[in-house]
Amino acid sequence: MPPTLTLKSGTAWADAWQRCLTAAPEAFRDDRVLNLWNTAWQADGRALPAVSPVDGTPVAGPPRLDRATARHAVRAALDQHRAWRHAPLPERRARVAATLDALAEHRDLLALLLVWEIGKPWRLARADVDRAVDGVRWYADGIDTMLEGRAPLDGPVSNIASWNYPMSVLVHALLVQALAGNAVVAKTPTDGGVACLTLATALAAREGIPVTLVSGSGGELSEALVRAPEIGCVSFVGGRDTGAAVATAVADLGKRHILEQEGLNTWGVWNFSDWDTLGATIPKLFDYGKQRCTAYPRFVVQRGLFDAFLAAYLPAVRTLRTGHPLAVEHPDDPYPALDFGPVINAAKAKELDDQVTEAIDRGAVPLHRGTPADARFLPGQDTSAYVQPVTLLHPPRSSPLHHAEPFGPVDTIVLVDTEAELLAAMNASNGALVATLSTDERATFDRLAPHIRAFKVGHGVPRSRGDRDELFGGFGASWRGAFVGGELLVRAVTRGPAGERLPGNFPDRRLTP
Repeated sequence: MPPTLTLKSGTAWADAWQRCLTAAPEAFRDDRVLNLWNTAWQADGRALPAVSPVDGTPVAGPPRLDRATARHAVRAALDQHRAWRHAPLPERRARVAATLDALAEHRDLLALLLVWEIGKPWRLARADVDRAVDGVRWYADGIDTMLEGRAPLDGPVSNIASWNYPMSVLVHALLVQALAGNAVVAKTPTDGGVACLTLATALAAREGIPVTLVSGSGGELSEALVRAPEIGCVSFVGGRDTGAAVATAVADLGKRHILEQEGLNTWGVWNFSDWDTLGATIPKLFDYGKQRCTAYPRFVVQRGLFDAFLAAYLPAVRTLRTGHPLAVEHPDDPYPALDFGPVINAAKAKELDDQVTEAIDRGAVPLHRGTPADARFLPGQDTSAYVQPVTLLHPPRSSPLHHAEPFGPVDTIVLVDTEAELLAAMNASNGALVATLSTDERATFDRLAPHIRAFKVGHGVPRSRGDRDELFGGFGASWRGAFVGGELLVRAVTRGPAGERLPGNFPDRRLTP
């Protein structure tokens, strides 16, 4: 019989919430978080109920503003921007550095909030916080050179980001944008992360960073956060459907924009033999249940290698560790070492289960399915947001799993016989952020890689969003607007010489760095 598990001591949501009330009483109330605009924390908006994907525990929901209030918030952000853009760079750097020190001091609380709000295992939650802090420190150290000959934008940067990386994507971007001389506006993701972002924003606001944090539906706030003339740039991270609407708006207005959208990232296997290395990599590809923009949910495998591929893949995928991120055998045990916990909510879990069932009904072959008995759960806990790993061979073309990113622990495999089929299958989603090709011969990789429509293509190794000086973008429908990463992030949110053409993926051109 497996051991009976209990919640790790001091990690209950009530414990985390009390620590928030102590750390930032200006931003938290007993029963809700506040919005931050016009330099003050506001008890406005309609706070929606929310539950943790971890076990259904009630957590803080986003206090959703109406359209008119959001417009007032954006106008106030422009006033902050006009003052901040004239602040000397040493002052901006000192205020950002003080914010980073405060974030580092509250590292474990920020990570615990990520566990409860978006289901990240402890190891990955801490890494999200660390990547934000360390990444912005890198910019602070080198910002003088990056800003030579450049000036802040004419208005604040508006940030609309998905829920999966509140710290290392959203907070990181906010602080770099502010370091470059811009006021910043952020919308809390609807699906999770509001308490973590509220705490991080409170720590930044205390140090004088000109930040606005609001909540609301995308449709309700789009006029203010995307179309408002006060906004100098729109930075968006999310799905293609919402991204397309944002892209249409910014294109009509001629507004600076950075739109990171989803794509089906693929891993090709062709004339390959290093199966031990591939087998060791497979579990790492399931980090956070593949709820990452750079996850690899599709393998495109040369038919003659399929038996060898399965011999490496199946034993590796059977080692995956899932369950409640805070469940331990004894209250004082270390945090459990998990590959992933729940997906973002029960509705997403049902969507994935339905897609898998439908794909099998239409001819997909199930090669692996984990079971709840393999997971670590508390006695009687709500497990409605958990999806065990699944691998399907040849999802039908009518299935979303054939052409779209599932954003969950679902792998699909497609077999091919020719290099032309390999490339066609790897380019199934009209552009991606990353891809990998495992092939023994470097010459084969060099010949095929340029035909893979991904911004980054690895030779037998996974690619990621990257940190510090590593550039990031996407091809096809996976990206619109300016590329980021390294100095390109600073260039994307500042004005350069007249006639400057930013590297990026635009309707009339694709300019690579």
